Amino acid sequence: MTPRTGTGHSLTAENLSLGYGGRPVIRGIDLSVTPGRVTGIIGANACGKSTLLRSMSRLLRPTTGRVLLDGRDVHSVPPKELARTLGLLPQSPVAPEGITVADLVGRGRHPHQGIMSRWSREDDEAVAFALDRTRTSELADRAVDELSGGQRQRVWIAMALAQQTDILLLDEPTTYLDVSHQVEVLDLLTDLNETSGITIVMVLHDLNLAARYCDEIVMIADGLVEAVGTPAEVFTEERVEKVFGLRSRIITDPVSGAPLVLPIGRHRVL
Repeated sequence: MTPRTGTGHSLTAENLSLGYGGRPVIRGIDLSVTPGRVTGIIGANACGKSTLLRSMSRLLRPTTGRVLLDGRDVHSVPPKELARTLGLLPQSPVAPEGITVADLVGRGRHPHQGIMSRWSREDDEAVAFALDRTRTSELADRAVDELSGGQRQRVWIAMALAQQTDILLLDEPTTYLDVSHQVEVLDLLTDLNETSGITIVMVLHDLNLAARYCDEIVMIADGLVEAVGTPAEVFTEERVEKVFGLRSRIITDPVSGAPLVLPIGRHRVL
């Protein structure tokens, strides 16, 4: 099976406001995701990052404004049709107890199956391709709840890949992973973007990983877009201090060429 190439679907938010129980979280955001790129959403805790992502996947209905997929309000798109174009990997997903890796990844094929349709050769190929690309083929018969955190995250990404969407939204895909597994997961996602053209939008909390792996950065502060652009455009010492309350120096990473945020803190003198 050859990888699918992204078709350039557009995903935009227009005057988007969101909240919980009457408490505003996102306030009048306008945002356009660049097709075929990796976009990172960053901001301080409780600034609305995950809320914005959930709304873009239509899990939350806005109080005002709308999210458009190819010019159509996502709430007007039939669920299976939406799931064939846009996939969401939430933070800390939970697998059914005892389910095997192959069965979980196979659930990504649900949007492509009708009421009467049977499992097809195309489904087999999509699952095999997803397992191979995420290097989880050898785990196919293992129970998901027996795996390490890094292995589980690769399996969830495999399920999303088997779904064959052109846009993939991920809410903090590196949460609870050690540094090596964080890099492994982000390497995987950016490789999928480069080879298959999948548009990736992900919430990240590590500024340096966001700067290294994302083509574009959306910085959120107090429910508003503080800045949008390349990492070099968005990351300034003034913005980092304003948004995160963190004094820092920003230099160019000599390895990746990306901005590198160096916190300035108090050092104990021994």
